[in-house]
Amino acid sequence: MRGARSFILLLVIAAALGWYAYRDSKKEISTGERHDKVFDVQADQIDEISIKSESGDRTTLRKTGSDWQIVQPAPAQPDNAEVSGLTSNLASLEVQKVVDDNPADVKEYGLAEPRVAVDFKAGGRQQRLLIGNKTPPGTDLYAKLGDQKRVFLISSYLDSTFNRGTFDLRDKTVLKLDRDKIDSFEVTTPQHALKVAKQNGEWQLAAPVQARADFSAVEGLVGRLATLQMKSIAADNAADLKQYGLDKPAATVRLGSGSSQATLEVGSSSGEGAVYARDRSRPAVFTIESSLLDDLKKDAGEYRLKDLFDARSFNATRMEIVRNGQTFAFEKTKAKGKDGQDEEQWRQTSPTARDVDQGKVENLASTITGARATGFVDTTAKTGLDKPELTVAIKYEEGKKEDRVTFARSGADAYAARAGGPGAARIDTETLDSIVKALEDLK
Repeated sequence: MRGARSFILLLVIAAALGWYAYRDSKKEISTGERHDKVFDVQADQIDEISIKSESGDRTTLRKTGSDWQIVQPAPAQPDNAEVSGLTSNLASLEVQKVVDDNPADVKEYGLAEPRVAVDFKAGGRQQRLLIGNKTPPGTDLYAKLGDQKRVFLISSYLDSTFNRGTFDLRDKTVLKLDRDKIDSFEVTTPQHALKVAKQNGEWQLAAPVQARADFSAVEGLVGRLATLQMKSIAADNAADLKQYGLDKPAATVRLGSGSSQATLEVGSSSGEGAVYARDRSRPAVFTIESSLLDDLKKDAGEYRLKDLFDARSFNATRMEIVRNGQTFAFEKTKAKGKDGQDEEQWRQTSPTARDVDQGKVENLASTITGARATGFVDTTAKTGLDKPELTVAIKYEEGKKEDRVTFARSGADAYAARAGGPGAARIDTETLDSIVKALEDLK
């Protein structure tokens, strides 16, 4: 009983302490410093904004309905995120501290000739924010309203919101296409042409050869093109394309999205890791990262699938290997395991039927299906494939599909050719050596 009373007493004390802590925290919150709003306006009421940035740019944006448009210095689509940042920060802007209600001279605050001026209209009323220098600690900015003398402070992080030039405020997206609906693209350079198209959801090379495409490589390039951003505007309306190397582009890309198309032309270097480019449907010339041009100049082989087999060891059901005129065949069969349950096991069916070491045959399957090309050669190359060293056929997906690949050597090099595929693949000699060794281990 005594222990119970002590416990109850502790609970009462804890509850009292908790109440006092709660009361004090509420007091701190209620007595915290409050800041007045600079403007009595809602973000969605603002329908025009004009900015004079520190760089000297003067930009005017106007809203029609719910859509914004840059109207000065030249018509352009704005970056909606930038516009949203402007309107929301104007509506929520707070006075951190009043510096002087009636200064004799605002020059010391950098407000005699403000670095940044933001004019906006809301509900037919024109308002103006002038921004001067940073305070010595750098935590705030001196500011004032256009029709008032009072100088006050606003948070310095807002400088990056309001001090925006025309290029900062415009939409920098290069190509206007839905990324998920892109189903074809062509790349043409003075050295080569590449065509890739989607068939049944899979990317396939259509030119210069018809072949399987590397999904990751193609998706990487398509994604980069679909999200490509301008680095700068070289000319809003270029009359002479020659000075930008766009009269004879270094690369031309055509992206298809159903019946829609977009064409990007890439020209000469503009310096500092950038090249000139243009969307053929618009008159502007802009700059983009020069590394994209490097990717566009890559040989078509860079976008071909390097895997020689679609099959994998886990879904393979039959392997047939011909070497030196002898055929070795292995099939997966159902067999009783140690626990009496059915399980899949490999068994040799040719040249003789016998049980095999499961670890060794799995190693053979993994080694074969893991074979990859290091590059591709055309039919004129000497590959030795007319007299193959090995021919491997693998059935997979319950025997519904089959891959057939031949392997050969020519001098110190090794090659492989996939049935139905164009040309031949160059492979590491170690790849062929590993397959031969894995087969020998099963004898």
